[in-house]
Amino acid sequence: MQLNALMAAGAQTTTPNAGTSSRSTLGYNDFLQLLMAQMKHQDPTSPTDSTQWVSQLATFSSVEQAVQTNNKLDQILQNTALTDAEALIGRSLTSADGSVSGVVVAVSIFSDGLVATLDNGVRLPITSDVTIAA
Repeated sequence: MQLNALMAAGAQTTTPNAGTSSRSTLGYNDFLQLLMAQMKHQDPTSPTDSTQWVSQLATFSSVEQAVQTNNKLDQILQNTALTDAEALIGRSLTSADGSVSGVVVAVSIFSDGLVATLDNGVRLPITSDVTIAA
């Protein structure tokens, strides 16, 4: 069985959170499943030549390094968010329309950004239109 046929079949999978929407890229686990499927369905009378095998192993290595790089970048982004959050505590924030203001007593970190809890109990998302003062 050809790898291209397996990849075409694997590209039709759905994301775990989205239910029925299809994704356009293959992930690390998809690559491993495709590699294993190719090895299982390989014709023993006509095995993959060594050049193709080395190429696939190099691709596997590249995918593994990309996954590790992404994990490190995620860690860096989390550390940056923590530093940003710490720097906001004790500062005065005002919303873009001026209707909400107060001193930051706590900051929560979410996947979509920071949310400040002000001294008056109001929670204010930290966006580009929020004014920060000392």
